Amino acid sequence: MNRIGDHQRTDPRRATAAPAPAITTARWLAALTLLLAVAAPVLGEEPAAEEESRKWRDTAELTYLQTGGNSEATTLGFRNKLERIWPGAVLTLDAAGVRADDTTTTRSAVLLPDGMIQIDERSETVLTAESYALEGRYDREISKHLFWFVGTGWKRNEFAGINNRYYVTAGVGNLWFENETTGLRTHYGLTFTEEEDVVGIEDSFAGARLSYDYFRKLSGTTKLESKLTVDENLDDTSDVRADFTNSLAVSMSARLALKVSLQLLYDGRPALAELAVIDDLGQPTGGRTRVELDSLDSVFNVSLVVTF
Repeated sequence: MNRIGDHQRTDPRRATAAPAPAITTARWLAALTLLLAVAAPVLGEEPAAEEESRKWRDTAELTYLQTGGNSEATTLGFRNKLERIWPGAVLTLDAAGVRADDTTTTRSAVLLPDGMIQIDERSETVLTAESYALEGRYDREISKHLFWFVGTGWKRNEFAGINNRYYVTAGVGNLWFENETTGLRTHYGLTFTEEEDVVGIEDSFAGARLSYDYFRKLSGTTKLESKLTVDENLDDTSDVRADFTNSLAVSMSARLALKVSLQLLYDGRPALAELAVIDDLGQPTGGRTRVELDSLDSVFNVSLVVTF
């Protein structure tokens, strides 16, 4: 249980809002990064003979759940990963989102003047989860086991206290091994992030990023994937963020698969939420206080995957 006094401490990093002009820095860098990523393959155009080696690849995931009757709830999730592949290079655009609504029906029995009883029903729909993300990245091979990359992204998760988070990143990576059955890549980069919290606090900072991508085919139809990304705020080393996702996909045909995944999101310095203060009788006092949200979020997902 959170007590009002538990979170009244001053947070130097969050207490001071960034100057208004500075908050646009990451957005301009994000646009420039994406432009360079798109232009890089054109500037380094391969001979026409290699045209057939270039291709598009798209993977779409869709999750939908609806219950009706005495209990009503709707959950909709999507993810789309679009890749443009050249010899020794790949441009990736990744979009994802999830939205969940719960409808609560309250019933009451009303005694009418004529002695009859009328059943009154009132329904209220509440948004219980919502998050969106958009990322772009360009990878270019330097040698067989070494590559460089640039990327940019945007995230929104108001239930985690994040209204907008913009970032750009650049770095190098290693391809340790990759074949038809297994593969492992690691990445090391620097980032610049600007964040606007739901409570109105703005912050910008430089950071470091470490990540890995691993996959293994367990059988002809089953594939395991594991991804971990760790971001460190270089201005405040206690502000560590991590995204750890593991998934298992079972192919039903050449283009369709059923995928189960678990995503864990950790934030060492979670965003703040603003609450109205009430007295011990439940009446509002007119005061407000801020508390930290949970450090760990989890997302369990079952989705249909379509590959084009």
